[in-house]
Amino acid sequence: MHIRPYQENDLESLYQICLKTGDSGKDASSLYHDPKLLGHFYAAPYGVLQPESCFMLEDDLGVCGYIIGTPDSQGFRERLERQWFPALRQHYALSDVADTSRDAIFKDATMIRLIFEGYSVEAALLEQYPAHLHIDLLPRAQGQGWGRELMDTFFQHLRDQRVSGVHLGVGAKNLAGIAFYQKLGFEMLRDHSSWKVYGLLL
Repeated sequence: MHIRPYQENDLESLYQICLKTGDSGKDASSLYHDPKLLGHFYAAPYGVLQPESCFMLEDDLGVCGYIIGTPDSQGFRERLERQWFPALRQHYALSDVADTSRDAIFKDATMIRLIFEGYSVEAALLEQYPAHLHIDLLPRAQGQGWGRELMDTFFQHLRDQRVSGVHLGVGAKNLAGIAFYQKLGFEMLRDHSSWKVYGLLL
């Protein structure tokens, strides 16, 4: 198993791993009619718009994990609005605001609403924590220290660019993820009940 830089043909792996880990670390395939919706928001744009900040974990069976992100969250949000979300907003129809699918079996409408809302960037956080990241590993890559190795790779990438800090969001139900981030030294910055924001100064 080894870590390598992102390559253009890794895009489908971003989509697949994002979906296979999209339910608080578990497989979210059964929660979506459209299997690419999660990846459209949380994974693919990094490979397309910020490939130099994406690193892949690979074994003999193929890609089994990734860490993706950006050193400049505000700049990335602006690029998403220019280069990523417009095409998706033309492709998908925005559901009625009264749509209750957030509480139903399928979560497609929730993700489509996020695509129309776009990424929100809290200015107060960005002063100290301008970067953000997403990390996901398939079950066969978990519990072997590769999550920490991916984090260290990404942290060094940020330090090389003199980035002061990094933040991330995690679902409140993802207890294993929260424990992992806390063990690495992340501190909770915001508690939104269903999800939390953690940050680490570099």
